[in-house]
Amino acid sequence: MTQQATPVRPAPRSRLRRVLPLLITAWLVLEIWLLTVVAGATGWFTVLILLIAGVFVGGSLIKRAGLKALSAAIEQGRDPQSQQAQTGTSLTVLAGLLLILPGFLSDLIGLTLLLPPTRALWRALGRRFTRTALRSTARPGSDAFADAMRLQEQMRIHRPDGKVIQGEVVDPPTGPTGPDTDCRPPITG
Repeated sequence: MTQQATPVRPAPRSRLRRVLPLLITAWLVLEIWLLTVVAGATGWFTVLILLIAGVFVGGSLIKRAGLKALSAAIEQGRDPQSQQAQTGTSLTVLAGLLLILPGFLSDLIGLTLLLPPTRALWRALGRRFTRTALRSTARPGSDAFADAMRLQEQMRIHRPDGKVIQGEVVDPPTGPTGPDTDCRPPITG
């Protein structure tokens, strides 16, 4: 007799994972449309100059934010890679990345990340998104913060320097057949 295997149902996808490809497609279509509208009004050469300027401005923002975070961390005696040193420049780095991306909508959002009145709004949205994401990934009956801290600790333990070397630990043989016995001169009596 043969036994029938029960089919395994894949885990249901979250709403964000179902909608994300549609959002990315809509974003790209909107960016291309804006590029053609601006090019029709000002010319393709102007659009090209604006896109190249966005790359340079975004790169300099990222560089300046990194140098500022490094100098602040050294000045305060902290490890430059600590969490406290990283959180202060995240919006500036994100703004720089958005400016580097080709398109005017991403540039507009990147510029709003730099302006002080809208930075507070973006920070509040980021905190809310983080809470929602942690709540949705937490197991029922568990503490989301404790789960996130446990995961961070596991990542730190398993890969402290970011390098992973695949392999197997083998104990060296002991006794007269060990690796160091081949180099000894023969005993003559």
